Amino acid sequence: APSPLEEEVAKALFDIEVSPSSDIKADLRDIVICNAQDFEVKNRTALIIHFPFRVWKNVQKIQGRLIRELEKKFSKKHVVFVAQRTILDKNFRRKGLKIRPRS
Repeated sequence: APSPLEEEVAKALFDIEVSPSSDIKADLRDIVICNAQDFEVKNRTALIIHFPFRVWKNVQKIQGRLIRELEKKFSKKHVVFVAQRTILDKNFRRKGLKIRPRS
């Protein structure tokens, strides 16, 4: 079940997606989040948003504009994007994958 913070982030992303003035609307359509967490940094809070690795390329394309929009919505918070990578063991073929990613 998503935490209240994750719900809030998802709602903010949805608001950006449906706003008529948004220029990143099309790119946001296929973006999902894994989780979100608050992190204390000196005198401010950082909001860390984890994305699945398969959507990371799309996130990087719109990263600057998306961070700006989210920092407007979550005032007094820094926003950081992180890719959630899954490290596969040597018997990765059981999961139905042909090649094992090296990154």
